[in-house]
Amino acid sequence: MGGQRVHHNEEFKQRTVKYIQEQTKSVVQIAQELDIPEKTLYRWIGKYRQFENEPVNSADRIRELEQLLREKDKQVSELEQELEIVKKAVHIFNNPRK
Repeated sequence: MGGQRVHHNEEFKQRTVKYIQEQTKSVVQIAQELDIPEKTLYRWIGKYRQFENEPVNSADRIRELEQLLREKDKQVSELEQELEIVKKAVHIFNNPRK
């Protein structure tokens, strides 16, 4: 199934986690780049993560997330309206006039 196991020293693991935290790439992309399994990188992140190494959110990223949140709020509102219509329809069909 798998190939040879590669053992990395603690310094390499710490430097890798710092690299991950400083990048805008996903862990998946970095795992492919370094040829290290994603699960391994996530385990290292859990062990060696240092919050001071994480980038500060940029204003562009905040605006992007706010826009995404507005879109999700709109979707939720539309789904709530649809649910109310379905509830009314169920009520009408369950209580036919005599």
